Amino acid sequence: MQRGSTRCCCLHSRGNFHSNQTGETTIGKRFKSYPVRKSTPKERVNEGIRADVVRVIKPDNEHAILPVKEAIEMAFKQNLDLVEVAPNADPPVCKIMDHGKYLFEKKKKEKEAKKKQHVVVLKELRFRPQTDDHDYEFKRRHAEGFLKDGNKVKATVQFKGRDIIYSDQGKKLLDRLAEDLEDFGKVETPAKLEGKRMSMVVAPAKGPGS
Repeated sequence: MQRGSTRCCCLHSRGNFHSNQTGETTIGKRFKSYPVRKSTPKERVNEGIRADVVRVIKPDNEHAILPVKEAIEMAFKQNLDLVEVAPNADPPVCKIMDHGKYLFEKKKKEKEAKKKQHVVVLKELRFRPQTDDHDYEFKRRHAEGFLKDGNKVKATVQFKGRDIIYSDQGKKLLDRLAEDLEDFGKVETPAKLEGKRMSMVVAPAKGPGS
């Protein structure tokens, strides 16, 4: 027990980094005990910064070249973090900021940017040449919704067996659909018979949500 206690005291007196009983890494006597922020692969934070000397950008945008330990202490005194923003500069550039808030705002901006990047999807609706009005209206409403969302619609009339003799009915059905969707899209590929399928593609008239 005495040996263990002596060893623990030695570690503290050196001012090295150590882990407490909860597993949380803290700084020894050289600084106050502040939790260590985890560095991400793209950026180093606080004790994760490897350079000995850094150029510090303070919250008031003033610059100073300081030993990294002094810069970390300066950040901690303001309840902020030291974040490496330009690791390849000489010396590396670090900024004093609230790293948690910075990550939150960054993710928020990325999420908003992702929403604006709409990927056009081709949605297919299948009909039969003798599709009744109820089924037609149900699928027409779906087509309208797809176009409003900024997606393309592929309307296909499937002919089975002797249904091919009703190809003219399939053409009339697709023409009717194109006319009903005029306010939401425009025909990109006119109705065309290929084997036992007649298809037409309608593209959205405007962007999603318009």
